Amino acid sequence: MARPFHLGWFLQGSSVQAWSEPFSGAIGRDWMVPDLFCDMARMLEAACFDYILIEDSSYVGESYGGSTEIYLKHGLAVPRQDPAITATLMMAATKRIGIVPTFATFTHPPYLLARMMASMDQISSGRAGWNMVTGSSDVAARNYGLPRLPEHDLRYDMADEYMKVVNGLWDSWEPGAIVADAQSGVLVDHTKVHAVDFEGQWFRTHGPLNSGPCPQGRPVIAQAGGSARGKQFASANADTIVAMIKGTAGMKAYRDDVRARAASQGRNPDDVKVLFLVNPILGGTQEEAVARKAARLARAEASIPQLLAFFGKITNIDFGKYDLDTPVDQLTLTTNGHQQTLDDFKKNAGKKSLREAMLAYRGTSGSVELVGTPDAVAGQMAEVMEEVGGDGFLFSMNDVSRRIVAEVADGLVPALQARGLTRRAYGHAQFRDNLLEF
Repeated sequence: MARPFHLGWFLQGSSVQAWSEPFSGAIGRDWMVPDLFCDMARMLEAACFDYILIEDSSYVGESYGGSTEIYLKHGLAVPRQDPAITATLMMAATKRIGIVPTFATFTHPPYLLARMMASMDQISSGRAGWNMVTGSSDVAARNYGLPRLPEHDLRYDMADEYMKVVNGLWDSWEPGAIVADAQSGVLVDHTKVHAVDFEGQWFRTHGPLNSGPCPQGRPVIAQAGGSARGKQFASANADTIVAMIKGTAGMKAYRDDVRARAASQGRNPDDVKVLFLVNPILGGTQEEAVARKAARLARAEASIPQLLAFFGKITNIDFGKYDLDTPVDQLTLTTNGHQQTLDDFKKNAGKKSLREAMLAYRGTSGSVELVGTPDAVAGQMAEVMEEVGGDGFLFSMNDVSRRIVAEVADGLVPALQARGLTRRAYGHAQFRDNLLEF
């Protein structure tokens, strides 16, 4: 029997981003109240997804043409609300699915982050995760009073120390510290709650955490390390890794590398779940799915500047200054932002023009192309996982609507379940236990 794999959803931080897509309703007006996201969380929970990751950035892009115009005009990653608020509402709407907001190490002091995540883990009964990022934009840094972000690898050195602080704070309450014994009048056993007194190169804190213990001990950690330094950090700290690697050979090599790094750092590689980004195109028939792929490509082709602007936002590159017909291999492209993303783009671009490369990379975004009926796509996913070795997929759709979610939750997932590829019911009450179930 086929080995089951995990499912997550990589959710763009604001539902308004789908406002111009088909079947998105009046989301351009209704986005402020996150009913869509809460409904989505309930639907994906019914489909037994492991988690929803809420992607975020805390600035308005301005890399394309040195202006905010294209970002504001087309709603590219703006407006978006603080993910802590959205995550809390999604937790309140659900009972089993993990909810994973994104927070950067330079935007939140360690104590604030540790307290906030512990509180989320408590109110969700052990279903909180943190997508830990180090930041990628100097524009965002300036919003927090910094002149710029540190260099890429230095950010990870700082993140290593940051993790020591927050883990120390989460561990400041021993198991069994809360006694709640009415007879003796003791709520908390003070001998099981400890100061942290951490003083490092970049961070310091006293502790203990005053919010009390996390039901899971500590929240589930998600990370998207793609560079060599990022993979080293993720393999040491992450419970689940977000990966956007093109092609099954690259996916397998990436997963094998991360698992080897985890083992070299004394971790069980099976405790690190690598989920690959996909964007399946489903149809009632193969012909319908192919037609929908063509329609998606046509929309992407008409939106090349927007695709380049979004890509430039996460790589800090002004693609507006380049001729779209210039071969990518003739461009000097470097970044202090998402290094692995840029490297993967350049590697897959080859001799293609900037226009062709961006259309190929973002037009049908995902690690592998998945097109067909729900049963056909389920078979394709099974083949990919067989070749890669595990651990699952993270759906990444820009055009999030109730229709898109229903096609996955009510169409594709039953086809996966029928093949024994995904769970039919949660085996545990808490997020980490479900992630480690298989």
